[in-house]
Amino acid sequence: MPTVDDARWPIYPLAMARFALLSVSDKSGLVELASALVDSGLTLLSTGGTQRVLQEAGIPVTAVEAFTGSPEVMDGRVKTLHPKIHGGLLGREGTDDNDLARIDGAYIDVVVVNLYPFAQTLARPDATFDELIENIDIGGPSMLRSAAKNHHRVTVICDPTDYATISDELKSGAISKDTRRRLAAKAFAHTTAYDAAISGWLSGQDEASDHPKYLTLPFEKAYDLRYGENPHQTGAFYRDTACQAGSLAAAQSLGAGAKELSFNNLVDADAALEAVREFSGPAAVVVKHASPCGIATAETLPAAYHAAREADAMSAFGGIVALNRPVDDATANLIAETFIECVIAPSFDDAALQRLHKKKALRLLATGEWLTGDYAARQFKRIAGGLAVHDRDATCEGEVRSGRVATKRTPTPDEYRALEFAWAACKHVRSNAITLARVGDVAVHTVGIGGGQTARVSAVEGAVKRAGDEARGAVLASDAFFPFPDGLEAAATAGVTAVVQPGGSKGDDKVIAAADAAGIAMVFTGIRHFKH
Repeated sequence: MPTVDDARWPIYPLAMARFALLSVSDKSGLVELASALVDSGLTLLSTGGTQRVLQEAGIPVTAVEAFTGSPEVMDGRVKTLHPKIHGGLLGREGTDDNDLARIDGAYIDVVVVNLYPFAQTLARPDATFDELIENIDIGGPSMLRSAAKNHHRVTVICDPTDYATISDELKSGAISKDTRRRLAAKAFAHTTAYDAAISGWLSGQDEASDHPKYLTLPFEKAYDLRYGENPHQTGAFYRDTACQAGSLAAAQSLGAGAKELSFNNLVDADAALEAVREFSGPAAVVVKHASPCGIATAETLPAAYHAAREADAMSAFGGIVALNRPVDDATANLIAETFIECVIAPSFDDAALQRLHKKKALRLLATGEWLTGDYAARQFKRIAGGLAVHDRDATCEGEVRSGRVATKRTPTPDEYRALEFAWAACKHVRSNAITLARVGDVAVHTVGIGGGQTARVSAVEGAVKRAGDEARGAVLASDAFFPFPDGLEAAATAGVTAVVQPGGSKGDDKVIAAADAAGIAMVFTGIRHFKH
């Protein structure tokens, strides 16, 4: 990267500052920041509601229209689009002094602007087209961009979380060049995200599909990773600036672990978290290399975790654990028995944290708010030169019970219970995907998982081999249909008693006949759950 020439980045003492312009829709922290600006010797300019808040707080402020000599017009659509405003922002000290004097202007050294709430308005189901148009800010982005371009002199603030930093630096006598540069970058990112929301919405008005013509995704780097998928690859984690509360991106690190999360940790944690969301009762998922190796649900969280871990104890070593309940001391005690890379859960009680913090290599993440398995979102997969986009697969619950029994025998109540569990689990295994599950004494849990195979019969064989004797009496879920009877026959030979699959193959009749011959009950859901 090119280095910054300090001679081009003077730190202007506040004695030379003249004006600060404030125009915000989010009034949080406004009065405190304005007071700090006045105390530093700046004269405040403001508009509309911002001006009223400052006046009510007893802070001296000059109306923008008094400064420009031009009234607000068109119901406030035009108020800051004026040479005195943008000249005061874009003017270069020592270069543009005469031009600024010619328009009777003055330098504006601080700009505090956040924009009309377009995204918040768009999120409202009752928002009208006209209302959205009126929530497209024009003057605000223009001021942010002018100030950010000229950040060698102007401090631009678009985020209330930066107010405290500015107030502290004002007290020290100057706003540093590093702060000005950082805030300028943030301002450009802010206007980019704002324009992205508008262009996505507007281009979607004429689209026949649910996906707009233009898609711009704003992300912010949260932190660097130790490395990428392999040690010779660099990596970083970028957070969606509009990420949902309860998502992995919004999760809080609780301080355990001697090293930061890796690329693979994040991928595995997301896979585990998405899988555990499927279950309403206490549940646990253990993931290794982006694929579940053990899934269980039970009446208590410790029982669920123990069953999930023991479903494939060898693979669970060094895995990632996701839990859908706050972690208590009993669960933490079980987790501490083996080497686990990371645990993600809604929260951890104090006793659990004390116990797990002793595991120096263990990372802990708390989601706080919980998202259920049916939450709506778009998902993306980067391919060379493009991006494949689809709606998140949010269906699963009720699909087994509402499915069609295709065989002579109907599943028993226990088989239905195990089939529902296996179906939800199978949705999160790489296709071709097969899960074997059974109702145990204390938990419903997987006994064998076969995923990522190029032939469905191979996935069955892998799950059966993993299950061993536990396959006898288990049920089976398949993420897509059986094209031939061979997979069903392999399951029957292993002792599987019931199957759930989408159906819809040209070979369905032969598969049904094979199930009837083996006395297997089989349900067709009519819904596929591929995961690539």
